[in-house]
Amino acid sequence: MDDIQPQSASDAPGGSAGPAGESEEHPQEHPVSLTAKAVDMVKITRDGEGIDASHGLRVAVRGGGCSGFEYALDFEGEARANDYVYDQHGLTVYVDAVSARYLEGTTVDYVLGTSGAGFKFNNPRAQGTCGCGSSFTV
Repeated sequence: MDDIQPQSASDAPGGSAGPAGESEEHPQEHPVSLTAKAVDMVKITRDGEGIDASHGLRVAVRGGGCSGFEYALDFEGEARANDYVYDQHGLTVYVDAVSARYLEGTTVDYVLGTSGAGFKFNNPRAQGTCGCGSSFTV
């Protein structure tokens, strides 16, 4: 993860720029990618909860869950110091630098299945997950 660098909140014009040091010739990877379907569901949820459309999505990792770490999704109105801030399909995404270490290469999708619907995290860094799919070990 040495090539991904966080951006300070003051470096994000309008809160939607990519990580510091990103250029058109050498774009840096984002810690987390969201599919178009996941972004659509985030926007539907945000609108349904009456949250202003200027709010983006914070993707984070927290200690807890049955496997040691758990994923967290929250609505966010502005960047914090050392956040990665970038756009995914018209949605501003915020990832703190510590969470980025655990989330590098992760894709978040929204899936419908026989056992229900929800956000699915495909995290290549996870060594194990629990049955609910919301917690993991590294």
